[in-house]
Amino acid sequence: MPTFLLNRRSALKGIALSLAAPMSGIFAPGARAAGVGSLNFLAVGDWGRDGAFHQADVAARMGETAEALKARFVISVGDNFYEDGITGVADPKWKTSFEDIYTASSLQVPWHVILGNHDYHGDSQAQIDYSATSHRWRMPARWFSRSETAPDGARVDLFFLDTSPFVSGYYKDGRQKVKVVGQDTAAQLAWFESALAASNADWKIVIGHHPVWPNRTSDDGGEGASPDIRAKIDPILLRHHVPLYMNGHDHDLQHVAKNGTNYVCTGAGSKIRKTCLMEGSDFCDLDSGFITCSVNRSAIRLVYRDYKGAELHVVDIPKAA
Repeated sequence: MPTFLLNRRSALKGIALSLAAPMSGIFAPGARAAGVGSLNFLAVGDWGRDGAFHQADVAARMGETAEALKARFVISVGDNFYEDGITGVADPKWKTSFEDIYTASSLQVPWHVILGNHDYHGDSQAQIDYSATSHRWRMPARWFSRSETAPDGARVDLFFLDTSPFVSGYYKDGRQKVKVVGQDTAAQLAWFESALAASNADWKIVIGHHPVWPNRTSDDGGEGASPDIRAKIDPILLRHHVPLYMNGHDHDLQHVAKNGTNYVCTGAGSKIRKTCLMEGSDFCDLDSGFITCSVNRSAIRLVYRDYKGAELHVVDIPKAA
């Protein structure tokens, strides 16, 4: 199967912006910017670089957008601190990469956070422990779920995964820097399957650090994250008809629709990659940025935004019949 790459200069930006027009019966006219009547939140990943590589710019645009949307919370899809995670709850990176960067009043909402592979370079448990001292950092465990209710009554169940322990490359000789040895992947998979089966929510959204698609190996050593995650996670997504899987790890903004699931990458919170792999993808952008998500009974709307505030691409996911 051929591989399709785009460099930064030729990366797709705002493909089919006509899709940004509100879909009749799903989002009311005029509601696109404000997310009226929907549960609104932001999602960002791969960000913690002391404000560098446009992290501070992304944070500023997130603050403006969260205010306009009245966002209820923020999701972080992992790799929260570069390059080597944190050393503990008193690490100065909490201040220089998080507290002093995401300062807007609209971002003082809950941040629901998962771990990425770079977080496993350091004291990953400290990111769970920080929840006890922070008014907004929420990581109760390495994997967890929570429910939200949209203004129109739609129930949204969110499932947060810890994907690094599933990546076989992190266990190989020379890869012990990602300290995942000892994590119980069987227990996590059993919980994930059971939790999805038990959910009767209108919408099920799954959040993991590593991508399922596109079919690629990773920039951080070629360990083949996607094949491992695809083998373990994707069958569960498909069995339970999950419409949306959000991830980071790949430092871009990207969308792939496959087998009834939308795979959304929001790994551009600071430094971005040099190329986009386009196989199976209808959109990929190489600018630092984030996404917004608006959910109601009829649809999920995803809007990709860059660090300058530009709207790059919109995806509407209608509720299955």
